[in-house]
Amino acid sequence: QVQLLESGGGLVQAGGSLRLSCAASGRTFSNYLMGWFRQTLGKEREFVASITNSGGSTYYADSVKSRFTISRDNAKNTMYLQMNSLKPEDTAVYYCAARPGWGPPPTDSHLYTYWGQGTQVTVSP
Repeated sequence: QVQLLESGGGLVQAGGSLRLSCAASGRTFSNYLMGWFRQTLGKEREFVASITNSGGSTYYADSVKSRFTISRDNAKNTMYLQMNSLKPEDTAVYYCAARPGWGPPPTDSHLYTYWGQGTQVTVSP
């Protein structure tokens, strides 16, 4: 199995930027499809972005497209989420997730096997 640890969350003003990291340990990182999800109190976990094993293809929720960029460095066993032009509605706990296998990374959170503990992102108006 793989262990995931997010970092990089914090408090930022609207229009600002943050970069989240997800460090993986355990099995071969490149064997996993990866994704970022977010959740606010009382709501379902929401897809943000996902990336294929090699990093060659990326997918985004419409709400973050053109503002967020997902990437991964398989040599460092780390995935990133660069968040620009942040809005108050981006406030949430952000989770990274891993799914063993290949092919298009799913947008359904239930299809991911491993999860990090989450990192809080708060965007003030």
